[in-house]
Amino acid sequence: MRRPAALLLALLALLPASCQLQPVYSASRGTEAGLLGGVEVAPIPERTGFLVHDQLVTRLQSTRGGSKARYRLTVVLDDRIEGFGVRGDNSIVRERRTLRARYTLTDLETGRPVLEAVAGADAGIDVVSSEYAVVAAEVTASERLAEAIADQIVGRLAIFARRGS
Repeated sequence: MRRPAALLLALLALLPASCQLQPVYSASRGTEAGLLGGVEVAPIPERTGFLVHDQLVTRLQSTRGGSKARYRLTVVLDDRIEGFGVRGDNSIVRERRTLRARYTLTDLETGRPVLEAVAGADAGIDVVSSEYAVVAAEVTASERLAEAIADQIVGRLAIFARRGS
């Protein structure tokens, strides 16, 4: 009985030393922070585009540290709302808001794209009798989706930086 407990304690003692999680947004000037701090985000049209742009700038500027932009991130959004779940009177009871982002990271010195990828997220919205409540739910969904898209993009940029841009 003591042997398994001792083995478990030994494994738990080694766990923090073997953990390789590192914060992407740290003030350290590692590879990821260097690349993320050197990205300027091109304006994105529409309200949802503004939300995504704001989320990206917030995440990327936390690593900037006064460095000059070396890359330009261009994002093209596809924002859709589609109804499904129909009542007997043909009214919609549920909507799905889908946000897809095609993005390109371009080297400003060469003008060549160095990364092209897609990010996406979905949110369900209940359609109730109050139009105000439905619009408020759609707005809230777009805010959550903008955060999710920004997280995916910054995460992918960090992976790109780690693998050696």
